[in-house]
Amino acid sequence: MDAELMIEVQGLTKRDGTTVSAGSPGPQSAAPLHFDPDAVHAKYLEERDKRLIPGRAAIRDLTGENLFTKYREDPFTPFEHREPLFEETDVAVVGAGIGGIVTGANLRKVGMERITIIDQAGGFGGTWYWNRYPGVMCDVESYIYMPMLEDLDYIPTKKYAFGDEIRENLEAIAKKYDLVNDALFHTGVQRTEWDEECARWILHTDRGDEIRARYVVMAVGILNLVKLPDIPGMELFKGKSFHTGRWDYEYTGGDMHSRMDKLADKVVGVIGTGASAIQCIGPLGQSAKKLYVFQRTPSAVGVRNNRPTSEEVASGFENRPGWQRARMYNFHSVLNGEDVVDLVDDGWTHYEAKVWNPRREPGMTSEDFVLNAEEEDFEIMEAHRRRIDETVIDPGTAEILKPYYRYLCKRPCFHDEYLPAFNLPNVTLVDCPAGIETVTERGLVCNGEEFELDCLIYATGFEAEVTPFPRRAGHEIIGRGGLRLAEKWAAGPATLHGMMTRGFPNFFMVPAPGQQGVISVNFTLVNCEGAEHIAATIKLLDERGIQVADVSGEAEREYVDGILATYQDVSLVMEACTPSRLNNEGNPKAMNPRAGSWGGGRGDLFGWIKMLKEWREAGDFAGLETDQPVAAS
Repeated sequence: MDAELMIEVQGLTKRDGTTVSAGSPGPQSAAPLHFDPDAVHAKYLEERDKRLIPGRAAIRDLTGENLFTKYREDPFTPFEHREPLFEETDVAVVGAGIGGIVTGANLRKVGMERITIIDQAGGFGGTWYWNRYPGVMCDVESYIYMPMLEDLDYIPTKKYAFGDEIRENLEAIAKKYDLVNDALFHTGVQRTEWDEECARWILHTDRGDEIRARYVVMAVGILNLVKLPDIPGMELFKGKSFHTGRWDYEYTGGDMHSRMDKLADKVVGVIGTGASAIQCIGPLGQSAKKLYVFQRTPSAVGVRNNRPTSEEVASGFENRPGWQRARMYNFHSVLNGEDVVDLVDDGWTHYEAKVWNPRREPGMTSEDFVLNAEEEDFEIMEAHRRRIDETVIDPGTAEILKPYYRYLCKRPCFHDEYLPAFNLPNVTLVDCPAGIETVTERGLVCNGEEFELDCLIYATGFEAEVTPFPRRAGHEIIGRGGLRLAEKWAAGPATLHGMMTRGFPNFFMVPAPGQQGVISVNFTLVNCEGAEHIAATIKLLDERGIQVADVSGEAEREYVDGILATYQDVSLVMEACTPSRLNNEGNPKAMNPRAGSWGGGRGDLFGWIKMLKEWREAGDFAGLETDQPVAAS
């Protein structure tokens, strides 16, 4: 880590008053475990193979006009017709989630006057606009996840904020930095094309708009594509069906925090037991006449231990300028295995950090190191399995809920109400490792048995974070000479810093996984660092009077070569995992090394931050071709 950043992190003392207790996420005392690697491998492979079903990972096409596009419609904000717009702007930002909002705010800070944010949603928030299902909350601490808290002079009300508070935080940033009036909502970009003659990007939308921009920033998000499984017969179901990312409160009644009274006489089925499902299943169990939960693969569900923000915690933050960024850095440092005080102290820092940084003692052979790492992972997973036995009354249900795979095979979850929900008499867990066989007019078939339902909820999440950028962007991006970005990146990404690409001048991408940047559990930190870099770069270009800046071929090649040289192939480990979005649904060998991170593995975030800072401070636009000489700063 950069020495300056290290000082910021280590200079803090823990101020939230929390300790490891019976409800804490830390290691629990238990009888010594016997770790038999051969038996563990056999069990994990047995569970994996149950789920390696050909075609099981197939998803529905939700683009264009077809029966299933209804699952993408906006149930929250009425659509308002307007006349097409023909406008000039300084910066067009595609996406109104965290990445787009913090980029817009930073652009405003550096003096950009005309900023146009465009989004298909009816308002700001990105994934927090769409995800309004009951119980929705973030599993990363709100003090580090909710951006720009010091700018707003706001302290979240809970350690882990619910979705509406996060969305309101993002709306407040947009309002503070005057991003609201020029935003275009319920507007999808259909084509973004570079006009060489006038040195402008032309954005064409599905509302007939033509937006001409000096710069374009793609902030299209990483969880922006609703994932709907391709199950035979889905179109036949005569009951109500919707995706958790488009919750229908008109049908269920209630809201994110209150009982869904219209479900009192309804039989409800939920497909999925990932992050969305574990948050909404408790409220559904409290509301529905009968709830069936159809599980393909159980999640590892750790303690959340959410609690209100105390006055002591709030005052500790308020009295330390720069506290949020320092806390963000501290969280990532702990996950890196660095010897710093753990300020966040949660499941991520206790479990994720341990798995990513297994103990290596002097003199330990490579074989011993690997075996030790497996044993530590086994102990963590046994703690999760033990928690299920201690919480769920029915032994059969408890056994089905137990995750048998390594901790990093599937994104871990944290919740305190999910497991107890299976003690409710009206909640039934149905184990479907091979997936749902078919949907019928009356319900669905699993394990040869038909379950009759009034309502079917797809808690199937979103396409993976590493979904290629051109697909996440969802429209044609055409650069110099008619070059299409999807064609250029057909063999994998090619960038400078993970944010610019040759042949697409004045074009920026907010960093994202699979895009040659870096990865963090707290992706807000990556968004904030990327946004500041993009805004500062645009300001520098403006100050020098540069109209056009493109990545040089040599700089792009060198950067890509660096990505390939540090790529860490973990396919052998991930092949033994249960299918999930983290291992390309059981096919990790298909993962593209060009989609690796800067510095290898998850990436060297602090080294990346330092590199960007030094690049900006040098002021010579190293790696860029500009339309005129660049004077030294």
